[in-house]
Amino acid sequence: MRKELPVQKNRIAIIGCGNPFMGNDGAGYLTMQALEGRYPGVDCIDGGTGGFGLIPLMEEYERVVIVDAMTGIGDRIGDVVILETPPVHAHPACSLHDIGVGEAVAVARELGHAGEIVVVGIEAGEIRAFTREVDPAVREGIRVAGEHILRIIGEWADDAGRGA
Repeated sequence: MRKELPVQKNRIAIIGCGNPFMGNDGAGYLTMQALEGRYPGVDCIDGGTGGFGLIPLMEEYERVVIVDAMTGIGDRIGDVVILETPPVHAHPACSLHDIGVGEAVAVARELGHAGEIVVVGIEAGEIRAFTREVDPAVREGIRVAGEHILRIIGEWADDAGRGA
């Protein structure tokens, strides 16, 4: 009888949220896509339009970075904000999805579905429907967000190497 080996799942995930057919709203998805395959041992996951669908995506990961276009988080379009405790609905900053990223993270933490979670928000400014066109400032925000995410992943990898 052949014994099935357990599938080894990576312990770190980057989840990119957003709709690339809604212009600037695709910033999180585009950031995740740009990072795919750049860091061995990290799963890059399309989080779709986020909301409740994020919760099962975080299951079993020790560390998760969620990157998403947000409004009301920056002074200028394209600003990047790193949030260890993302805003919930009562805060003026919000996601563009059924529930905000903050609410999804809070539920996942409460249910014990994920370990450490960091949210990288990119100020989206105006969201236009039915376009793949992304404002130049948001494109720069995608680049900056990618740099921040690679730094975070690197720090996590260093922690794992030290047995932290």
